[in-house]
Amino acid sequence: MRRVVVTGMGAITPIGLSVNEFWDSVKSSKVGIGPITKFDATEYKAKIAAEVKGFQGKDFMDAKTARRMELFAQYAVAATKEAVEQAGLDMEKEDPYRVGTAIGSGTGSLQAIERNVLRIESKGPSRIEPLMIPMMISNMASGNVSIYFGFKGKSINVVTACASGTHNIGEAFRTIQYGDADVMIAGGSEACVTPIGVGGFAALTALNTTDDCSRASIPFDKDRDGFVLGEGAGVVVLEELEHAKKRGAKILAELVGYAATSDAYHITSPAEDGMGAANAMIYAMRDAGVKPEEVDYINAHGTSTHHNDLFETRAIKLALGEAQNHALVSSTKSMVGHLLGAAGGVEFITCVKSIMEGYVHENVGLREVEDEEEFSLNYVRDHGVDQEVDVCLSNSLGFGGHNATLVVRKFAE
Repeated sequence: MRRVVVTGMGAITPIGLSVNEFWDSVKSSKVGIGPITKFDATEYKAKIAAEVKGFQGKDFMDAKTARRMELFAQYAVAATKEAVEQAGLDMEKEDPYRVGTAIGSGTGSLQAIERNVLRIESKGPSRIEPLMIPMMISNMASGNVSIYFGFKGKSINVVTACASGTHNIGEAFRTIQYGDADVMIAGGSEACVTPIGVGGFAALTALNTTDDCSRASIPFDKDRDGFVLGEGAGVVVLEELEHAKKRGAKILAELVGYAATSDAYHITSPAEDGMGAANAMIYAMRDAGVKPEEVDYINAHGTSTHHNDLFETRAIKLALGEAQNHALVSSTKSMVGHLLGAAGGVEFITCVKSIMEGYVHENVGLREVEDEEEFSLNYVRDHGVDQEVDVCLSNSLGFGGHNATLVVRKFAE
C-alpha cells in the first residue's frame, strides 16, 4: 500500500486567515466567538457565532473570479492557495490528471438560496439569478478549486454533515493509496452564518443561546448547552511519499489510517453507547497499525452539546480501553465553534501542527465536568501542554450517524 504524507496546509478560520495566524491564536487560547454581524440577529434565539473576520475574496484571487463564487467556495480557494504554496506544488511540472480534489461542504451556499427565495417573493421567478444553482451546490468548493488551480484528477465532495471534512480527507487518502492519484487537495469549507443557518440550528435546539461568548462553546464542561455555529475552511495537500520525495517537498506528517462507520441510530443524536464512533477509532487504528497505548492526542469532535460530549467520551473509552488515560483529549471547537463541513479539515491541521510543534491545546473554558467517573478522560484544561506528540486521532461525527476517524503520525522513513 502506498504511503501518504502531508506536504501543505491552508486555513481560513474565525481566529486567523492562515495556518500561522490560526495556530498562534490556538497557542494563546483565543476564542473567535462574538455577536453576529452578518445579519440582524435581534429576533433570533442564538445571537452569537464564530464568524471569519476580515476576509476579502479579492485578497486571494482576482475580484472578477471572487464575484463568481459564493463565500464557501472563496474560503476553499483561499485555503487551497496557502496549502499549495506551502507544498511548493508546481502544476507545470505535474500531470494534472494525477492531481485531484476532495473538498466537502455540509450546506453549500445558504446565502444563494436565501437571496433567490426573496427574489421569487418580491419580483417573481423570472428574476432568479441565472447562476443560482452552480453557485449554491455544495460540490462547488471542490469544483472551483479544481478549475482555479487546474487540478484535473478525481474531484469529489463527500457530504456527511459535520463529518464532511474528515471523510473527504479520508477518501483522498484512499485515492492515493490505491494509485488513482499522486496528489489530492482535501478538506472542507463552510459559510453558514446566515439567517436560515442560525435559525435552523436554533430551531433544532442545537445551538447555545447564551450571550456570554467565553462560556458558549465549552466542550465536556458541565455547563455546556449547545454548539456555536462557525465558518471557514481547512485544506491540506496529501501526496504519495515517493512523489513528494522526488520533487523535494517538505513532509509535515504522515496520514496512516482512516475509517468510517455509521451509528444507524438517530438523525441527530450519536448512539448512546458510543459504539459507532468507537469502532471508527478502532478500525482506523487497525488500518494504521497503531496500538491504543501509542495514541498521544485525540482531537475530539467535542461540539459542546450534552449528547455528543458524553457519548464521544464513552466511545473513546471503548476504543482505547486500558490506555484511555494516556491520550490527551481536547476540542478545537472550544475556540472556533463548529465549522460543520469544514471542522474536520481545520482539526486535522491542528493534529499536524501538534505533531510538528509538540504542543496540545487546551479545552478553552473547561472548568468542571458533570460526573468525574463518567468524564474521566485526560481532558486538557487550564493551559496547553508542551510534550512530544507522535500519533494523533482526529474524530468527526455528523448528523445522520456518520462517524469518521483519521490517524496521523510523525513522519519517519
